[in-house]
Amino acid sequence: MRRLLTVTVTGLAAAPLAPAMAADMNVKVEIPRLNVAEYHRPYVSVWVERADQSPVSTLAVWYDGKLKDGEGTKWLKDMRQWWRKAGRDMQMPADGISGATRAPGEHVVSFADGKVPLGKLPAGDYQLVVEAAREVGGREIVRVPFAWPPKAIQTARARGDNELGGVAVELKP
Repeated sequence: MRRLLTVTVTGLAAAPLAPAMAADMNVKVEIPRLNVAEYHRPYVSVWVERADQSPVSTLAVWYDGKLKDGEGTKWLKDMRQWWRKAGRDMQMPADGISGATRAPGEHVVSFADGKVPLGKLPAGDYQLVVEAAREVGGREIVRVPFAWPPKAIQTARARGDNELGGVAVELKP
């Protein structure tokens, strides 16, 4: 009994000294205001892929889920890269991942290491990928490379040309 108590007390005393291994990822996606005759909000997918472009995890899918008879899912395949890599194998709506399309402006979503949908990323080089497709509009992909886990606060940015504005990834250890 004495040994067990000693191990337990030692373990508790050492716990606060152990470094926290969790990290956070904040993603900012700008949807530009377009001056076009017929404007539709874009469908947007956000995912993480390895340096070799193999998919790791879908983080967010913004689409029109309120159309009757699930009609909105029919257009998810217009986000071609995401659809081929992960979308066709997903069931929509996906809890914690899917949501409504967004209006023009900046939108921030946050993810924590070890929690759905980011999961537990092994150390390595990755890319955050954002793809947008718009009815009577275009399609665009923006890739933002990053290294995981972050050793300090880091921000990486990229910019789209038409369907997407700025995309930023902020990593916090």
